[in-house]
Amino acid sequence: MSACVDTYYFLGIGGIGMSALARYFASEGYRVMGYDRTCSALTRAMENEGIAIQYDDSTAWVELLDKERTLVVRTPAVPEDEAIFCYLRQHGFDIRKRAEVLGQVTKQKKALCVAGTHGKTTTSTMLAHLLRGTEWQANAFLGGIANNYGTNVLLDNESDYVVVEADEFDRSFHQLTPYISVITSMDPDHLDIYGTEKAYKEGFEKYAGLVQKALVVKAALSQCIAKAATPQCKVYSYGVGEKADFYADNVRVTDGQIFFDFHTPEQVMTDMHLGQPVMVNVENSVAAMAVAWLLGAREELRKGLSSFAGVYRRFNMHVNTDTVAYVDDYAHHPKELSATITSARVLYPHRHVIGIFQPHLFSRTRDFADDFAAVLSEVDELILLPIYPARELPITGVTSEWLMQKVQEHNGYAKSVRVVQKTALAAYLQERLSQLNNNAVACVVLTMGAGDIENCVATITEILK
Repeated sequence: MSACVDTYYFLGIGGIGMSALARYFASEGYRVMGYDRTCSALTRAMENEGIAIQYDDSTAWVELLDKERTLVVRTPAVPEDEAIFCYLRQHGFDIRKRAEVLGQVTKQKKALCVAGTHGKTTTSTMLAHLLRGTEWQANAFLGGIANNYGTNVLLDNESDYVVVEADEFDRSFHQLTPYISVITSMDPDHLDIYGTEKAYKEGFEKYAGLVQKALVVKAALSQCIAKAATPQCKVYSYGVGEKADFYADNVRVTDGQIFFDFHTPEQVMTDMHLGQPVMVNVENSVAAMAVAWLLGAREELRKGLSSFAGVYRRFNMHVNTDTVAYVDDYAHHPKELSATITSARVLYPHRHVIGIFQPHLFSRTRDFADDFAAVLSEVDELILLPIYPARELPITGVTSEWLMQKVQEHNGYAKSVRVVQKTALAAYLQERLSQLNNNAVACVVLTMGAGDIENCVATITEILK
């Protein structure tokens, strides 16, 4: 990247990862601009911070840019036939993928990276929060909005460390230079990119070979990953309820709060309080605390863990009364859905669970249809929204109605399941909740998915309140 660059133009600036980089370069004093098809709370926040954003594909702005002094950062979410993209490419602008630019940032600091099919965003956000209360502090590029800070980027010019979510999509994490890394899981995903489960796992093995100092790996994966690590990189295992280098045991729920004992290679920290009472976050917190512990943090971990408020759309509790609870979650993979539903069952063991799920991507729905059917049959009542296409065109025969049939066929599932259009969801849910309320049935409502289901959250919250 040229040293004379003074302007960064982001194609798809409203994306969670892109916006974090945009905010970083703006804080470094660069002129930052960008394009996104959709105005959102995040883009409005960036505009308030002085970042110029256009929402139409007019080339008027980019025609005024000096290509010798501008670096264009793109995300695969923006189609290559977009008018702005075509103009920039045809006129010889330097265009780089977000992963490549982020990779350059990780070469300048000690990168603490979190990779894995699930848990990346929560674990990396938790790690950044833990370090903010220590002498190491941290910069952070996060894949979600940290509830503690109301942002997806944390900046500290004095810190040598940067926390990064290492995304395997499009093999982006191969561009990074990790100093210490967590690998949470390697359950197959993004098969539209990798093709096979074997290739997906090989992608993680290649990533493991990039880590410089230490790898903190889920216990079940530690032997496999250890073979891929360099001799200079020490591999540590972690887990919950099983012996590992770092692990949690004596996990208990008391008055809606979660406590556990944290074991390290040298000590046991008893009665750790998890600030966000979500069962899957016990495992995430062990991984995050392990990295902080390897850097030298000790008793600071207790305060940091207790004060962690979670990540936007990661088991966010919007309503919590004696008769109804409402949780919204980004879960879009079968394993993530299972974790969300299980956490709800643990916190509310005797309540009627209504799951509202918006499948994300036609290819993912097709590739994991049987797994989706199995996990979605764990709720008492299921509402499916139409599939959110994101970057994909429809696949013949792959619809929410098709997935509904799969659910109905799973082990003779006889409970309620239906497909509802997003525009009709509020009215249907209001009617259904009135019926449950009349019968004195306490319930838990879960909205799950990585598409635009989040746009329904405010309305559902009002209905339930």
